[in-house]
Amino acid sequence: MNGKMTAKPAPRRRPKAAPKPAAPAAPVSPRAQDIYNAAAALFAERGYHGTSVRDIGERVGLLGGSLYHHIKSKEALFVAIHNTALRRAADKIEAAIAGLESPWARLEAASVTLAELQLDPASVTMPLMNEFFQLPPELRAQLIATRDDFEALFDRLVQALDLPAEIDPKIYRICLLTQLNSLCHWYRPGKYTPAEIGHEVMKIFRPRA
Repeated sequence: MNGKMTAKPAPRRRPKAAPKPAAPAAPVSPRAQDIYNAAAALFAERGYHGTSVRDIGERVGLLGGSLYHHIKSKEALFVAIHNTALRRAADKIEAAIAGLESPWARLEAASVTLAELQLDPASVTMPLMNEFFQLPPELRAQLIATRDDFEALFDRLVQALDLPAEIDPKIYRICLLTQLNSLCHWYRPGKYTPAEIGHEVMKIFRPRA
């Protein structure tokens, strides 16, 4: 989510807790929901390439033929989970900024929420997002629209700021999102909470008069 995702992220460490399952985009049967939840957890733990259809089937106790009765393919399942997780992240950010009038307060609330998502070990959102450049090109192409929609949320927030004339809003947005998206690679629980880290980042990214 750093502009057009030009920086290749480092591998994310495995979550310490069982990932929260992403809700499907449409109602499904309880069995299909079990498959969806298992696949979300496996993709977050092992990545797309490290997860096979057999792994998903074993997690829910189904053989290949029975599993394909509920899913079209591993690729389609990944796209559904990725896009739903990212939309849920956007919904959380929208809820966090609702009712705030100051453009800077809105951006800070969005940044803090993204930091909390990045640093939540039970979230599937960031593991799926950060694996983007390891995915096959044809699979990446199916994820672009949802990712662009997510970045457009931050673009709108940045465009509303009273940035100094010499600061390019696009470069500002790219740098801010790059910093927020890298938190999971160096953060360790202790001195600061994820929310406090988000506030600290915004101290750096708010120009002083």
